[in-house]
Amino acid sequence: MKVITIRGLDDSLVKALKERAKQEGISTNLTLLHIIKERLGLKKKPRNVIHNDLDHLAETWNDSDLYEFVKRIKDFAKTDEDQ
Repeated sequence: MKVITIRGLDDSLVKALKERAKQEGISTNLTLLHIIKERLGLKKKPRNVIHNDLDHLAETWNDSDLYEFVKRIKDFAKTDEDQ
């Protein structure tokens, strides 16, 4: 593994780097390695996929819909010992 010295880091950059390391709970060196890998495209950022294709169904059930649903899934709660 190689060692590289980085010169010319101003106080605000060092402070930001140390703050990021503290937030992530890792060393300053490891934080810098992560940043370099991300910027060079060697480490992809994890994608957070948010699905919202069922949002139109949210809060549309009434009490009778709930009752009907519970009635229809009642058999799924049975085990072999219950039969």
